[in-house]
Amino acid sequence: MHFGETFSILQEFVRHCRTSRLQWKRSYSFLKDEVKSIRTVVNPDISKIRNIGIMAHIDAGKTTTTERMLYYSGYTRTSLGWRSVTDVDDGDTVTDYMAQERERGITIQSAAVTFDWKEHRINLIDTPGHVDFTLEVERSLRVLDGAVAVFDASAGVEAQTMTVWRQADKHKVPCVCFLNKMDKPGASNSVESIKSKLKANPIVLQTPIGSGRGFIGLVDLITKQRMTWPVYAIEDGRVFESRVLESTDDPQLLDEVSLARGALIEQVADVDDDFAELVLGEYADHFDAVPAVKLREAVRRVSLARRAVPVLCGSSLKNKGVQPLLDAITAYLPAPNERNHDLRRWYKDDLCALAFKVVHDKQRGPLVFLRIYSGSMKPQSAIYNINRNGTERMSRLLVPFADQHVEIPSLSTGNIALAVGLKQTVTGDTVVSSKAVAAAAARRAQLELESGREKGSGPEVSSLVLAGVEVPEPVFFCSIEPPTMAKQADLEHALNCLQREDPSLKVKTDHDSGQTVLCGMGELHIEILHDRIRREYNIETHLGPLQVAYRETILQSVSTTDTLDRTLGEKRHVVTVELAVSPGMESSTGTSCQTTYAEEVEAQLPADIREAVNSGMQSAYLQGPLLGYPMQGVSTVICSVAVEPGTSLAMVSACVARCMLKALKQAGGQVLEPVMSLEVTVGEEYLSPVLGDLAQRRGSVCDIQSRHDHKVLLATVPLAETMGYSTVLRTLTSGNATFSLELSSYEPMKFQDQNALLNKMAGLA
Repeated sequence: MHFGETFSILQEFVRHCRTSRLQWKRSYSFLKDEVKSIRTVVNPDISKIRNIGIMAHIDAGKTTTTERMLYYSGYTRTSLGWRSVTDVDDGDTVTDYMAQERERGITIQSAAVTFDWKEHRINLIDTPGHVDFTLEVERSLRVLDGAVAVFDASAGVEAQTMTVWRQADKHKVPCVCFLNKMDKPGASNSVESIKSKLKANPIVLQTPIGSGRGFIGLVDLITKQRMTWPVYAIEDGRVFESRVLESTDDPQLLDEVSLARGALIEQVADVDDDFAELVLGEYADHFDAVPAVKLREAVRRVSLARRAVPVLCGSSLKNKGVQPLLDAITAYLPAPNERNHDLRRWYKDDLCALAFKVVHDKQRGPLVFLRIYSGSMKPQSAIYNINRNGTERMSRLLVPFADQHVEIPSLSTGNIALAVGLKQTVTGDTVVSSKAVAAAAARRAQLELESGREKGSGPEVSSLVLAGVEVPEPVFFCSIEPPTMAKQADLEHALNCLQREDPSLKVKTDHDSGQTVLCGMGELHIEILHDRIRREYNIETHLGPLQVAYRETILQSVSTTDTLDRTLGEKRHVVTVELAVSPGMESSTGTSCQTTYAEEVEAQLPADIREAVNSGMQSAYLQGPLLGYPMQGVSTVICSVAVEPGTSLAMVSACVARCMLKALKQAGGQVLEPVMSLEVTVGEEYLSPVLGDLAQRRGSVCDIQSRHDHKVLLATVPLAETMGYSTVLRTLTSGNATFSLELSSYEPMKFQDQNALLNKMAGLA
């Protein structure tokens, strides 16, 4: 082909694109070509605010979906100033701004962004998908009003999806499901997996047009709007055709839409009485004539009541279906005033906010993320921290936009803010405008309680603080040492800052060796923390070998007595304690230790003595007799406590702890090891070596499922055997497998495995 012919073909192609572009309708006319400033974000009425989170299994497309939302709402730019789509693989996303996130292509810290969409203000948090950072999801869902669960449409519900869904259920957060990656082959069974694995009631609001690489658009079943995106989209999905389905359209598509809409109407009518009455009355003979506005209102009601979950579809990477998802967020997820928060009626118009995250900024110091439940916040104002019983001054108030924040003069109820200058506030603290406001709220709560008691239906008011965040116990630990003793103070400062940011990180000092011990949620978690200390604090630390956080329990029931008789100076201290220990009901389920008192002891024991006994018991539970790991699944009954006059409380605690240790040794020890749920997705040709490796790791196969051309291996494996598993799995499968791990339970070790562990810890193996 000559150059002239090639050039003429290119000219014809460009002419065709220009002509066809004129025929495509830009359905969102407010999308301008300039990049919006975060300062222009609308500040609407509370009913127009949406606080939402994006949650999913790792690599389902959460961050890509978030980036597309920012792009279509007009808030992303490149270094050249042009508005541009950003991609996770390119390492230039807005929300994954940490160096570690961009290098690995994963989300580590939840990132908050604020933008507007059709006169609504959306405060969005992009959460991690890796199990090591599950606390980031937990504390985000704690303060959000709704969530978007993103699924890989070809894979359906995956391991971490189930974890984040349980977290959303715990906080009663209404959800919208987005079936992403509809352009992949086999994207069809996700709705069934949502129903069977998540025990949810999915209601499909869209039907796809085309499948796999032929996926070009979708039909909105509520409005019967057909939306198709051009194959050669010059504006990256901003331009698409949107029109009502016509009788001249593909007959097969018309039949599919008619059946799907009928099924949607029936599903909604089953869970919404008002809509059922409308359908069975006025539209009994012709379901298809149900008005779109009535159907949309009913879908919103069942979504907010969590009786059903709206399901949408698209492909974020291919720029299809994200604008309708944004519309669904504003249509089917709640505003802050539609969520029931008990404390709001006690604080009324006074400030009440929850601190749910802390980030350290080199220039500004600690930045505290706050969800405002009532009242408003202004910079240069004092706030009272109920948990810390102290007053602090907030110097500046910011709107979050990933790592770029904008200062604002005030922020009202229902919003998420960033406060600068709060030195003592940490994750889970409740802040109000003053101590007097907290006292007034306490009076209102007490009056309501007394009034309710008179009527027999009063609420139980235990405190005036918002429920904090449940922090999971760490499962891995290792020692960490600075390069020189001169850097010890710098390391302690870095660890204090990181602990304040990440409550799932625990730092303690080993009493025997004096070493600093770092405790985390997994290999990746500790690896990221180590990398952050090196990059952000410029300290080249040395990590010791990773160790597993075992637990201990007992095998038998034992009763024992111990007497402490000691003279200090001229004072004699005498305590006699009798107690009985027995195994808990199910130690493998993570049952904590329980302490009870015999009836006659509980009635006679003074409060200060009882407090000293409890202190001694807690101290004994922290160190088991075998390896010094915390006890689990132990029930203790205090049978008698005899204390002679003049005996100090410290001696009472010491005697209880000593008697408890004596009982635990007599009861026979058992080591409990953390067991992980493992899910491996692998090609069938590599299944055999993966199974062989798993058998060597003391793993147990639960199930092997088929997913298109791959096999999904479900198994349980001891945490101790998973160290370095990602490297081994890549080697065995030539990089063609993915896996996820989640803590399942603590299980008793086999006798020979326990002996091997004891010998290893004693240095004999």
